Amino acid sequence: MRDNKKGVLVLGLTVAALCTLVGSALAQGEHTRLNGAPQPPKTTTKPTGTWLPKSIGYIKASNTGKDSQFGAAVALSADGNTLAVGAITEASAAKGVNGVSKDQAVNSGAVYVYTRDAKGWKQQAYLKASNAAASAQFGNALSLSADGNLLAVGSAAEASSATGVNGNQSDRSMPGAGAVYVFARAGTTWSQQAYVKPSNTGGPDLGYQFGFAVSLSSDGSTLAVSETSDPSNATGINGDAKNTSAPEAGGVFVFTHSGSTWSQQAYVKPWNTTNAGLLFGYSIGLSGNGDTLAVGAYNDEARRGSVYVFTRNNGTWSQQMRVLATNGEIGDYMGCALAISDDGNTIVAAAVEDKYAQINAGQKDAVDSVGGAHVFVRAAGKWSQQAYIKAFNPRENDQFGWAVTMSRDGNTIAVGSHFEDSGAKGVNGNQSDASSEDSGAVYVFTRTGTTWNPAAYVKAPNTKPSAEFGISVALNGDGTMLAAGAPKEDSAAKGVNGKQDDKSAVAAGAAYVYY
Repeated sequence: MRDNKKGVLVLGLTVAALCTLVGSALAQGEHTRLNGAPQPPKTTTKPTGTWLPKSIGYIKASNTGKDSQFGAAVALSADGNTLAVGAITEASAAKGVNGVSKDQAVNSGAVYVYTRDAKGWKQQAYLKASNAAASAQFGNALSLSADGNLLAVGSAAEASSATGVNGNQSDRSMPGAGAVYVFARAGTTWSQQAYVKPSNTGGPDLGYQFGFAVSLSSDGSTLAVSETSDPSNATGINGDAKNTSAPEAGGVFVFTHSGSTWSQQAYVKPWNTTNAGLLFGYSIGLSGNGDTLAVGAYNDEARRGSVYVFTRNNGTWSQQMRVLATNGEIGDYMGCALAISDDGNTIVAAAVEDKYAQINAGQKDAVDSVGGAHVFVRAAGKWSQQAYIKAFNPRENDQFGWAVTMSRDGNTIAVGSHFEDSGAKGVNGNQSDASSEDSGAVYVFTRTGTTWNPAAYVKAPNTKPSAEFGISVALNGDGTMLAAGAPKEDSAAKGVNGKQDDKSAVAAGAAYVYY
């Protein structure tokens, strides 16, 4: 691990690695650039301009506070009319839906739900864990069903040793055990539907970070949850979850529900081998009907990374294929973030440490932490690489691929690059600028046939150094709307479309919606 890497997850129990998945940002350390001030890129690619939003919504918490990191995770419904935003270090001790408390629970976390109508965006709900407690980081991962009526919230540092669904929430004996909370909406009213724990919470004293990544199927029928510190050496489906001989191997749990009752359907591990430190489950994604599951294992293949694909038939899971990049190299860490289309036939997997900025006359121009992403497609049950995509202005340490998202139809991809350095604002500005270090950017790609094209270069409308715009990203169903988080943004504004140029609330965070 080099000093310039931000992604060190420290929950008082483990170091999980270097990049946090799409929809999660537990690690918020400092970025130290080893090679001086950022420099202009050596080359740029002009986007096609075919992705052009008409409006930008500037979204802030209703209780904006310093160091809340609002925007660390975002999720959008398919129609784009429901937005969820996580603030993983929000500090209120309130519990449940729209709770109020004068007490504090530092780093307990919160989630804010917004809806859109003809008049614009407004906050619909303020969600806290039913057992809100300090350091739980509720909201580190989010996933919405297509209709926006189910929301899964990860809280990977929650401390109960309970197992199963709706167990003892008041227990605090297992720091870092983790939990997932399922909320349901009826009309405009939200309520907690389930408190979800795995069959192997942790032990003897430290938990396994259940809830590090979450994914709901579009139809809301299936929930996948990863547990990155799972130490079992089990292989395949429903192996020995109590084994502890492979620390940090990682595992994934699949849950289904009947009505409001959730139950565990499967415990998923790689079929071939489960090695210590694999970090299987660092990123996950479910297809629309929940029958295809993609799992990132970025420490696989000597840190080249891989994606494991599993399929379900009549309730039974099996591994379909392990997918590798055709141009993967040691230390690329592919699989630290991924997304999957609703039909399950397209996957984008990020390789945040990919070193190649460009290739000149057959010579690879290698610099540190440029980042890249690989697109894979499935035909007749077999997976192949369709594309290898890079930033339009690749340069050192930008970490293109820290977050990725895909439209539900699979034809639009957005890639976050939270350490990008341009001072440009809005859409398709000056990519060559280097005046706003670590301000962050998002790159939009669209597919025509089998060809992926650079469509838009997206910046915040109030670009600021160190805001880390693009640390989380989400697209609506057809890819015409983008949400992006900037958890280090500093404005003390509250609500929607407030004062953007304020700098009085350090790392309060913001979210932006382009539509």
